[in-house]
Amino acid sequence: MGSLFLFYDIQFTLKNLQFRISVFLKALFLKRLQEILNDILMKAFVCILLTTLFTSLNAQKVITTEDWQSDLRFLQKTVHEDFSFLLKKIKAKEFDAKVEKLYKAIPSLQEHEIVVGFAKIVSSFQYGHTSLAYWSAPKPFHTLPLKIYEFTDGVYITGTHKDHKAIVGAKLIAIEGVPMKEVFKAIYPTVPVENDYYFKAYGISNALVPEILHAQGITNELKTELKLTLEKEGKVTEYTIDTVERTRFPLQYGEVNSIHDDWISARAQSKSPLYLRHLNKHYFFEYLPQKKTLYIRYSQVMDDPSEKIYDFYKRVFQFVDENEVEKFILDVRLNGGGNNFNNKQIVKGIIQRAKIDQKGKLFVVIGRRTFSAAQNLINELHNYTNATFVGEPSSENINFYGDSKRIRLPKSALNAYLSWAWWQDKPQWQNDEYFRPDILIKMSYDKYFKNEDPYSKEF
Repeated sequence: MGSLFLFYDIQFTLKNLQFRISVFLKALFLKRLQEILNDILMKAFVCILLTTLFTSLNAQKVITTEDWQSDLRFLQKTVHEDFSFLLKKIKAKEFDAKVEKLYKAIPSLQEHEIVVGFAKIVSSFQYGHTSLAYWSAPKPFHTLPLKIYEFTDGVYITGTHKDHKAIVGAKLIAIEGVPMKEVFKAIYPTVPVENDYYFKAYGISNALVPEILHAQGITNELKTELKLTLEKEGKVTEYTIDTVERTRFPLQYGEVNSIHDDWISARAQSKSPLYLRHLNKHYFFEYLPQKKTLYIRYSQVMDDPSEKIYDFYKRVFQFVDENEVEKFILDVRLNGGGNNFNNKQIVKGIIQRAKIDQKGKLFVVIGRRTFSAAQNLINELHNYTNATFVGEPSSENINFYGDSKRIRLPKSALNAYLSWAWWQDKPQWQNDEYFRPDILIKMSYDKYFKNEDPYSKEF
């Protein structure tokens, strides 16, 4: 019996010891965990404190007249020493004269006017890849939460934030009482235009930026709201709209992306024409059996996350080989470029298939957004295939400077992007301000609103 009591006593002692060890370890663990959490919180606090301090110091930093003038001289020197080849459309003497004019004006200008002045200097090279990044300005620029597009019958609001749904689809007649034709003329020098179609595609949004409107004399002061003169359903009205900090709106290839509920399109997106379907994809194809036509919309010369370009065109050309395809339509009207080394497979695939590489069977659709590597593609297709080109002229020169290098200005931290690579697909005497289609077709707002594609009747 004594042995039994001894056994229970030892068992109790061991359990008690186990419990105490468990409590001790738990306390030790919790203490260590608390130390780790405290360390993380302290580091986070320091990080937030330093970020706030840096932001505050950055916001408080005053860029002086001398700083801006120093940056301008730095830009001028960089151009002459490293990018003098850009001085083609504008000569060195004229470029230097523009620099001197801005240099003398800087003391009397507000900061946003100086930034716009720098943008005009960089835009004077007239190469779309050579531009000033407005977003890198010391103080943020602003814009109106709208998407506008110039059709054959005027400038229309094709998309808006839902707060302004009443004006979606309206014709934009004037801003602050100034007709749109005059507004566009004023802001044209602020855009690195290679041609008028580049301005239509990528430049007219500058008309919605109050800093640019003031710098270019459309408004007599910097405004936080703008008055628009609109026409909708036969009625002319005025609508005042607040500006917002300039940011990337939910647009895909210039179109409102339907997955975002807070933006509204002027057209019914459920009935989109082929070229406006699947805007979340870089490319897709669809077979139209009644017309024995294969349609491909190719909107980026870059791999789609879901399928590489190589694999996509492998499927495309396999389909051509295995099916009755009498017409092959390659639509690059929305294509703003990418990596032009991806073009080879497309061009070779077409050349190797005589059944589609024929006049009347091979069509390439181009437009105002056809730019950069997409320009290289249409150049090569024009050189080596029997394609018929349909649509609007492209937004790029036929031969052009691309592949920009960022130049950060030392005092203001403004970013200028200067292109350095010369891309020449055609002989110098065949260069032109844009690629001209065989069949010129333009879009009216009515056709756009009704989701009709005027290009399709040509093929």
